[in-house]
Amino acid sequence: MATMADVARSAGVSVATVSHVLNGTRPVLPHTRQAVLDAMDELGYTPNTLARSLVTSRTRSIGLAVSAISNPYFTEILQGVEAAALQHGYSLLIADPHDDPVHERKVVQLLHERRVDGMIVAPSADPRELIAYLGRHNVPTVLLDRVIDNPADGSPRFDQVCADGAEPAARLVTHLAGLGHRRIALIAGLPGLSTTDERLTGYRDGLATAGLAYDEHLVVHGNSESAGAEQATAALLSLAAPPTALVTANNAMTIGALRALRDRRLSVPDDIALCCFDDFPWADLFSPRLTAIAQPSRDIGAEAVRVLLDRLASPDRPARTLRLPCSFVHRTSCGCPEQPRGSGRSEASEASEASQGAEKLVRPEVAAESEEPADSGKSEGTAKPLTSDRPEQTLTSVKGTVS
Repeated sequence: MATMADVARSAGVSVATVSHVLNGTRPVLPHTRQAVLDAMDELGYTPNTLARSLVTSRTRSIGLAVSAISNPYFTEILQGVEAAALQHGYSLLIADPHDDPVHERKVVQLLHERRVDGMIVAPSADPRELIAYLGRHNVPTVLLDRVIDNPADGSPRFDQVCADGAEPAARLVTHLAGLGHRRIALIAGLPGLSTTDERLTGYRDGLATAGLAYDEHLVVHGNSESAGAEQATAALLSLAAPPTALVTANNAMTIGALRALRDRRLSVPDDIALCCFDDFPWADLFSPRLTAIAQPSRDIGAEAVRVLLDRLASPDRPARTLRLPCSFVHRTSCGCPEQPRGSGRSEASEASEASQGAEKLVRPEVAAESEEPADSGKSEGTAKPLTSDRPEQTLTSVKGTVS
């Protein structure tokens, strides 16, 4: 088996230079680096990761704790995390907390005992034990998708990466109101999750913008799952004055709502309009095609890795929250007529204005270094709109907040 000394002799460099190439501990001239890599390939040299971790106190591994990995949204986040980790030479250890606070604490401890360099965690609705453990052991951590604001127990703040939740939810409500709906219901997520709270806030904001009164009977929690949403939809349809339009707050609940509507032989959008939060690959295959908010899930995962690596490089830097923009995907379940694919929608001019107004993505710390800090102590980055071949409208800018 080839050794580092063999690689050094073949490349005509010192063992220390080979070590620097492997560990990235010091800049190496490009031609020297390539000579080392060529020698490694020729000799079939494989670095001893375990031995290297004993020397550097780093395992070059990241722990990822995310519930409902089978959910297409979280699957795409995982793909973004994995791709970014691999790009930077990190491996990934994955655990599913099942949205259970007790199990969440256990799996995070197990990942920590595996000596991961840092963690990316989508916290449960009650993350007190999680936050206490991470703070007590000073584990470099990025909270993903679900954020924690101003903990009352004085726990340390963590870096956070998520999508905007309020404005996109409001966008769905105002769109439906613009089509003449006055009784617009929300099937909300699991109570206690920040995503649930933000989308409920957006729902209420959308009603206010449209001049509609908030009716608590039109908000039912589907607990972020299909079965819960099916029951919630049934309850809404049983009202003396049922809604004429539904907003579902995630993709799993969209499936549950559609199942409940099918069981009652109600047609979308003829009998009831539907808009959903979370686009997913087959949303375009339903009849009617689903009008949805698309979250940049892969980008969320990739950005979480970059933020974590920044934290590892600079442990004392202020914690920050980074929000990525969502897109409005205009299809037909809302009741709008079919638009030619690839051509404008009924709101094409509005989309064009939003696209022209979007700003390019910069890392929050770059903005902080290039500008004088504001009195509030916050620095903001700006955003680049996501692009795809779907008729999407970018809603918001990314804002990184030093908190």
